[in-house]
Amino acid sequence: MVSSQPCLKVEKSGHVAWLVLNRPQQRNTMTMEFFEDITRCFEEFDTDPEVRVVVVRAEGKSFTAGLDLVAAQVLLGDGSAVYRDWLYRKIKELQASMTAIEKCRKPVIAAIHGHCIGGGVDLTSACDIRIASQDAVFSIRETRIAIIADIGTLQRLPYIIGQGWYRELAMTGRDFTAEEALKMGYITRLCPDRQALLEEAGKLAEEIAGLSPLTVQGVKEVANYTRDHGLHQGLEYVAQRNASIVPNEDMIEAVAAFLEKRTPKFKGR
Repeated sequence: MVSSQPCLKVEKSGHVAWLVLNRPQQRNTMTMEFFEDITRCFEEFDTDPEVRVVVVRAEGKSFTAGLDLVAAQVLLGDGSAVYRDWLYRKIKELQASMTAIEKCRKPVIAAIHGHCIGGGVDLTSACDIRIASQDAVFSIRETRIAIIADIGTLQRLPYIIGQGWYRELAMTGRDFTAEEALKMGYITRLCPDRQALLEEAGKLAEEIAGLSPLTVQGVKEVANYTRDHGLHQGLEYVAQRNASIVPNEDMIEAVAAFLEKRTPKFKGR
């Protein structure tokens, strides 16, 4: 099944949804419409019972070159109090589009090739898993155009790669390679080329989609909650979470499949 948004394309295969950045001629730069569409897509993925995993990939030579600077001219106002209030609310709206990825209960895999610049790092930092091809190049480019990155990178990246790497990359705005991204733990798998990247992303997505969606979604919720609230509150949360869903049909199926030496068929119940 294939459906389209102005800046995005959605392809569904079984329990995996592929969200495709679809402005290849513009190197998938992010317009204001892009942010609206990505919010809508992830809200739909979250409520679609058939979707268990989302993979984000891109058409063309780049994953994304970041914010469309032509479209972004709308953000340049007259400096008035009215304008500043509007800008504050617009930034919050753009932040919400990245948070929609994080809040989506379904695990999200970013399959990154070519340039992943500026807003691309905001987007991929909100994903659960990142893998890349050898040609991938990353940059928190906002620093180099005199802007403080403001839609998620500075808040999420240090939890992924630690304070040392994070501060260097954010303060210099320099490019970093896929090899560096692997070394620092930003990506977990490095593929030789784009075709291998998409194959690896598909295999990983299918592996996760074959597991109990109740459990996988629970892991994501507990991981995010613990990151935001700390160790002890995280322990309390997971105790409450398990107490609310154990036992369930997927657990019974897992045990039965083990005893019968077959692959379990999970239904998310």
